[in-house]
Amino acid sequence: MRFYEPFYLLGILLIPVFAFFFWWAIAAKKRLLARFGDMPLVMRAASGISFGRQAGKAVLLMAAVLFLSLAAARPQIGTRMEMMKREGVDIFVAVDVSKSMLAMDVKPGPISRLTKAKQEIQSLITPDRLKGDRVGLVAFAGSAIIQCPLTLDYSAARMFLDIIDVDLVPTPGTAIGDAIRRATDGYVQQERSHKVLILLTDGEDQGTDPIGAAEDARKKGVRIYTVGIGNPDGEPIPMYNMRGERVGFKKDDEGNVVVSKMDETTLQKIALATGGKFYRCTPSELELDKIYEEITGMEKKELEGKMMLQYDDRFQWPLAAAMLFIVWEFFVPERIRVRKPQEERL
Repeated sequence: MRFYEPFYLLGILLIPVFAFFFWWAIAAKKRLLARFGDMPLVMRAASGISFGRQAGKAVLLMAAVLFLSLAAARPQIGTRMEMMKREGVDIFVAVDVSKSMLAMDVKPGPISRLTKAKQEIQSLITPDRLKGDRVGLVAFAGSAIIQCPLTLDYSAARMFLDIIDVDLVPTPGTAIGDAIRRATDGYVQQERSHKVLILLTDGEDQGTDPIGAAEDARKKGVRIYTVGIGNPDGEPIPMYNMRGERVGFKKDDEGNVVVSKMDETTLQKIALATGGKFYRCTPSELELDKIYEEITGMEKKELEGKMMLQYDDRFQWPLAAAMLFIVWEFFVPERIRVRKPQEERL
């Protein structure tokens, strides 16, 4: 036997508290009655008072508390093997880790573009939100890597997300086209649907033909949603030393400060090429809610089936016992029936 919710067994600790309270209440009643004179005479004169009945009702209530705690803890006795199936879609999340994602133009804060992207992904990769969908991570800068393959282990995916940084991909630049191709290769190629790619970037591609990559992805059944992060008007890219201190801003070969702008046009074209949508990053992260609303409306596939050991619930037994004690206590009177002198003569 095991308990699925052992926390509720702490309810058993209330029984000594109740026992002390009932003992104190009965003792207080006895002390009050003793003020009127000799206790045996007072009890004889009192109309049917029974401290034994009152103690018995208290015992019945404590028994009910005991069995209610056991029922709430969900005792499980007996096992069986059952095929557990999950349905969902395959979701790759591609995050830009190029130096331009260090730009501090995300409000409120301000915080960096990469920090905001990771926050949005963290809020996405949860069991309550994905509900059986497989998720994978792609990190890209001047090249792209699969940081985490498609998995149902959301905690593992979040661990891989934690270590994503601008130093993860050594090749400089922003290769959005390569990220789309690498994610497309990570899906099961025989399937023509159930594939989603969420792309979080500032959109500054450097000659990797992201539109062409998106059109190829559409032919393989991939739908792309793009989330633009950053300021369309541009923001300088900060530079940091080994101690994490800002030492200035990135400059080009001519000594001019490089300004990184979010390229909404490219991101819109990528999304439209696959039947997806473009969203601009917002502080409330409503764009992820809208994206997942669309994902939940997609056709689902059976992702995997596993034989799982299932335990049989037996909470019904202690629950029935608790109800029995409660009903029993309700019908037990506190007083005993005292015969009147006329009844004794008859």
